[in-house]
Amino acid sequence: MLEACQLGFQFANSSPLLRDVSLTLKAGQWLGLSGDSGAGKSTLGKLLAGYLAPQSGAITLDGAALPNSGVQPVQWLPQSPELAVNPRWRVGNILREAWAPSDAQCQAFGVQAKWLSRFPQSLSGGELQRVCVLRALAPEVRFLVADEISTMLDPITQVELWQALKQETEKRQLGVLVISHDSALLERLCPQRLHLSAGQLIDKTITDAREG
Repeated sequence: MLEACQLGFQFANSSPLLRDVSLTLKAGQWLGLSGDSGAGKSTLGKLLAGYLAPQSGAITLDGAALPNSGVQPVQWLPQSPELAVNPRWRVGNILREAWAPSDAQCQAFGVQAKWLSRFPQSLSGGELQRVCVLRALAPEVRFLVADEISTMLDPITQVELWQALKQETEKRQLGVLVISHDSALLERLCPQRLHLSAGQLIDKTITDAREG
C-alpha cells in the first residue's frame, strides 16, 4: 500500500499548496484525481513518486520510506514525455533504461521496432508517450502516477494507451493514480475519485453519487 499521511507543501513565496493531505493507494486500485489548474495535483504526484520531499507529513510504501536508489517502485508519468527523456539517447536506450520489455509488450503498447534507432525528437508526442509509459513498467514498479498522460493525444491513441495500460496493470496488480481534468475519463477508469481544492482532498465519488 502507498500511503500519504498529512502532507504539507508550498513553494517559496507562495501560499501552501497542500494542507494535511492524506490518501492511500492499494495494489490494483485505480484512483482518480481532479482539480483546477495550479491546485497542486502534479505536485502531489511528484511527492508520491519521490520527486519532491514533503515539508510535513510522510509518504510510506507498506509502512516504510520510499527507497533512495535503484528503480523506484512509484513512477511519475508527466503530460509532456519529452521532458522525461534524454534527447541525446536513442529511443531504444531510453526504453531499456530500467528493463527490457518483450516484443509482445512493445506490440501491446504500439511501440514499433523502427522507432528504437531514432532520437526522441523524431517521434510524435503520442509515440514518445507510449515509449515512456512502457519504460515505467519495470518489474520493480508497483505504483504509477499518470499525470495528464493522454491530454495531448488523439482519441484513438488515448483509447489504445489506456487499454494497454489497464491490461498490464491488472495482470500485475499495480496501483494507478490517474490525474486529469477530464471528468468523463476519470469516471470511466476510476471507481474512486478525489478532487484537490484549496490544498485539501474531497471525495468526488461521494459528491458525484449525491448529485446523480
